Amino acid sequence: MSPQFKVYVTDIGWSSLAAELEVLDPLGAVLEIAPDCTDNQMAEYVRDADAIMTCWRTIPPEVVSSAEQCRVIARYGIGLDNIPVTLATELGIVVANVPDFCLDELTDQVMAGILALSRQLPALDASVKQGEWSRDTSVPLRQLRGQTLGLLGFGNTARHLVPKAQAFGLKVLAYTPRLTAAALPDGAALAKSFQDLLERSDWLSIHAPLTPETAGLFDDRAFAAMKDSAVLINTSRGAIIDEPALNRALMSGSIAGAVLDVLTTEPPSSDIPWRDHPNVLMTPHSAFLSEESLRTLATRTAQNVASVLIRQVPDSVVNPEVLDQDNCRL
Repeated sequence: MSPQFKVYVTDIGWSSLAAELEVLDPLGAVLEIAPDCTDNQMAEYVRDADAIMTCWRTIPPEVVSSAEQCRVIARYGIGLDNIPVTLATELGIVVANVPDFCLDELTDQVMAGILALSRQLPALDASVKQGEWSRDTSVPLRQLRGQTLGLLGFGNTARHLVPKAQAFGLKVLAYTPRLTAAALPDGAALAKSFQDLLERSDWLSIHAPLTPETAGLFDDRAFAAMKDSAVLINTSRGAIIDEPALNRALMSGSIAGAVLDVLTTEPPSSDIPWRDHPNVLMTPHSAFLSEESLRTLATRTAQNVASVLIRQVPDSVVNPEVLDQDNCRL
């Protein structure tokens, strides 16, 4: 007997699809996985797909256009820069994501980076392991309490970070173009502008999506406005930072350091210019990662798909206007 539904999975970042199958098997759905195919091959795979689930793979517009019976594109995660949402909406396709995914993991990692560099743990650990017993570091240790953590973007992750930062005595300063002081939690302050955020932050953590407006936002002018003692933290999207400008800022001492979980090109080349900078921490796009978060992500993404397949609205629709369209495929 042929399956009732076909769900195309563009790519996966874990070893098992057991959680997805647990949700979708009862509906008679079959998962088709072809992560290494070309864009042209993907366009063929999706022609008869009822749903698409995607993690990091970019879905070109021509692929969405060829998915003639697709009802939903479900993102494993929060960001949507790999999905042509406007086109999907025009075609009547629901786009869903998991907006509260990995809030604890990501915000824990931001705080871990702040704590590690504020106490110079990587440098001191390396020194002891090399047989030394010296407290000297190239970056002076400073008390964290009373310093300012700036937040660019104030969505779920930034909101979740605020109480953790405040617990360590950090002052919190937030900015997005439309953010108001009334929307901030107790103790958090509103920056008057992006420039104000740059000038006042001792630690600046990016929590904004990658859009045409944010791409390359941290350029030479932005770094010149920051304190020379400031550290930039990015767990969002690598392309929000102009990486040559970041390198110039680090090498000139225009800023003091960086905590980078994401880069423009992943994995990066072996000649990252700041690789040996004493005040830079890099991790392999792992801020989202825990056994619990992966299971939750897989389950919630599959549940979004399952809802649409049985003609129900999923938990998180990122293009709700599609629901009122005559061509909505829900």
